[in-house]
Amino acid sequence: MNYADLVKTIDSASRQLLGRAAAVVNQALVVRNWLIGSYLVEFQQHGKDRAKYGARLLESLAVDLAGRGLKGLEIRNLRNCRLLYLGYPQIRQTLSTEFNLALALPPIRQTPSAEFSEKASPSLAGKSSGPEATPLSVELVVRLSWSKLIELVAIEDPWKRAFYENECLKGNWSVRQLQRQIGSLLYERTGLSTNKRAVVARAHSQEPQQTIEDLIRDPYILEFTGLADRPEYHESELEAALLNHLQAFLLELGTGFCFEARQFRVTVGNDHDYVDLVFYHRLLRCHVLLDLRVREFQHGDAGQMNYYVNYFKKRVLADGDQPPVGIILCSDKDHTKVEFATAGMANKLFVTRYLTALPSAEQLQRFLETDRARIEALTEGRMSKPVPPSKKPVARPARKK
Repeated sequence: MNYADLVKTIDSASRQLLGRAAAVVNQALVVRNWLIGSYLVEFQQHGKDRAKYGARLLESLAVDLAGRGLKGLEIRNLRNCRLLYLGYPQIRQTLSTEFNLALALPPIRQTPSAEFSEKASPSLAGKSSGPEATPLSVELVVRLSWSKLIELVAIEDPWKRAFYENECLKGNWSVRQLQRQIGSLLYERTGLSTNKRAVVARAHSQEPQQTIEDLIRDPYILEFTGLADRPEYHESELEAALLNHLQAFLLELGTGFCFEARQFRVTVGNDHDYVDLVFYHRLLRCHVLLDLRVREFQHGDAGQMNYYVNYFKKRVLADGDQPPVGIILCSDKDHTKVEFATAGMANKLFVTRYLTALPSAEQLQRFLETDRARIEALTEGRMSKPVPPSKKPVARPARKK
């Protein structure tokens, strides 16, 4: 074995074992959520105090589980756990007697009652016409990530679900790719086409395969394992450098910016988005959200920021907080555009107060254009050492008296 072979062998062994570790973690997450679903069904059918909670069961449970430090088990995901149990009963095969005893798990009934199954998902209770789709083997089910299973359990038609199960496994699609194909009606288009193989083949040619790194970075996997959702997962080298300097620039203004989060994750349903920088402004008593795009401004950027602003208004605001404000920064090679999102702020005086206390669009444009030029020059090797963010005095906006 020469040195090149040594490097190749170590790299191959590391990647194979990393993939195995990711698969084991995913299987544990899927089994846990299936168990949660089974316990929910059992409690709703036979719980001694089920009438006490009624429709409030999932709401109460989500609050109490969050109080115990469990993440990713909000109301919507608890519903998905229940659907997973009803839709994939074959997962029971992974639960050996020894496994149940080792974890001191309560016994699981063999099947949910027909009454509950029909109310939860008619297509799973045998109401679909024609022959039934062959259930996916348990070995293949646990190869699908929890993120993908959330998309699949939402499909009531068993044949349609089986189609996407098979194609997702064959193409090793990521959850985003699976969502895109469901949204593009691949199943329906394939059924209507006279050349079905060509339609499916074209869909696979459009989708790159999911990597081991994609699975490890899945937010649900990170939550389950207790690992941090690190900023570098979601940033390019240029974006990371610009955000580092922008963060320092805003803190140096001295006008009330307090750093709160980098790559703040916004999760709604099974979609995960990230706000690049989140500050809390102690003078305005509001959150300031900044999103950076290393390209020209697009109309969808404003809609995305308004989505973040409304998310913070509903999910993050504490008592006494004012509505959040968003800042969109788009920096391409030719020019920089800055837009402020003030969705829901009907009072013009209130908006003026916000914009007076925050850096002006001109200040941010000058900073980003200068900083991007410095970073790109450094990257291209035209500078011998890094140039820190500009320390020149910044004209502070006048404060409202």
